[in-house]
Amino acid sequence: MTALDPYLKAAGRVLLTLIFLWSSVGKISSYAGVQGYMAKFGVPGELLPLVILVELVGGLALIVGWQTRWAALALAGFCILSAVLFHNEFGDKNQLIHFLKNLGLAGGFLVLAAAGPGALSVDER
Repeated sequence: MTALDPYLKAAGRVLLTLIFLWSSVGKISSYAGVQGYMAKFGVPGELLPLVILVELVGGLALIVGWQTRWAALALAGFCILSAVLFHNEFGDKNQLIHFLKNLGLAGGFLVLAAAGPGALSVDER
């Protein structure tokens, strides 16, 4: 496996972040609606630019492997916070799945933070 490690880590970084890149574009294109959704859960809509920044910059940083450990920790925290704030109705199976998905992503980011980005990254150059 050692010969594949750099490629597996690079592919893992990309796959972990695709959802955040896609989501940030969706938040930009439906800005007012997302602010309303956030407000419904007691989260100030004024935080939306920060949310977009974390998703977009964090996702791009991980794809290229720049500041990987910090970006992975930030996105792990983001996933846990999102799960607790927005997906905490465990009687709703869909919300439970989203909660567990966010925790699973957070776990992947924590592993990435511990293991590092691999040889195919800006951090390793």
